[in-house]
Amino acid sequence: MIRLEVKDLNKTFNVHTRGSIEVKGFENINLSVKQGEFLSLFGPSGAGKSSILKTLFRTYTTTSGSIIFHKDNGNTIDISNASESEILNLRKNEIGYVSQFLQILPRISAVDVVSEQLIFKGESEDVSRIKAKEMLDYLSIREELFDLSPLTFSGGEQQRVNIAKGIIAPKSLLLLDEPTASLDKTNTMKVVEKLKILKTQGVAMVGIFHDLEAMNIISDSIHELKRVG
Repeated sequence: MIRLEVKDLNKTFNVHTRGSIEVKGFENINLSVKQGEFLSLFGPSGAGKSSILKTLFRTYTTTSGSIIFHKDNGNTIDISNASESEILNLRKNEIGYVSQFLQILPRISAVDVVSEQLIFKGESEDVSRIKAKEMLDYLSIREELFDLSPLTFSGGEQQRVNIAKGIIAPKSLLLLDEPTASLDKTNTMKVVEKLKILKTQGVAMVGIFHDLEAMNIISDSIHELKRVG
C-alpha cells in the first residue's frame, strides 16, 4: 500500500531581510513511499533535503504541488492544503518527525521523555517505563542517567535519547532528518537495526543520513537531489 505520494512539489522562500527576494528551496519533487519502505533523500548541502522533510511535515508550507498521505482506513489527505487542525491530528496520530536535536521541557527524566510516547498510545505507565529503559540501554545510555534530565547529557547522548523518543512508538510515516549525525559507527548501526524492525512492522520512512553506509543499508530507494541554481 502506498503511504505517501509527492507530486510536482516546489518551495520558494521569501527572504524578508534581503528585500523579500525569492530563493528556491527545491523544485519539481516527485516521489512515493509504500508501507515498510525507507526512502532516502541524498544530495549536496543546499539541495533542499531538510526543507523537503519540513514541508512533508508541514513545518514549511508548500509553494505548489501536492503531498498525498494515505491513511489506514483508505482515506487520503493532501498535507499541502490541509487545515491546521488536520495537520495537528496527523502529527499526533500518524506522522512522526525525528531531528538530530532534542527539544524537551527541562527537569523531565530520560525515561519519562521516552516512555510518555508509549503512554500516549495507551500502554500502561509501568510497561512503558520498562520498554523505555530497554530502548535507552540498547542505545548505550548508562543506567545511572535514566532518571536525569537529558538536557544535562552530552550531545551524542541527547541525540540517542531523541532517537529513542522518536522510534519507540512509531507512527505510520516517520520522517528522519539526520538522526545519527553525531553518533559513532556502533550506535549508528544500532539505530539502523531498529529502523529495519520498523520496516517489518509496515512503517513508511523518509530520511536523510550523513553516513553513506547506513543510508545504503537501510534504503529501499534513494532520491538524488541536485542543488537548486
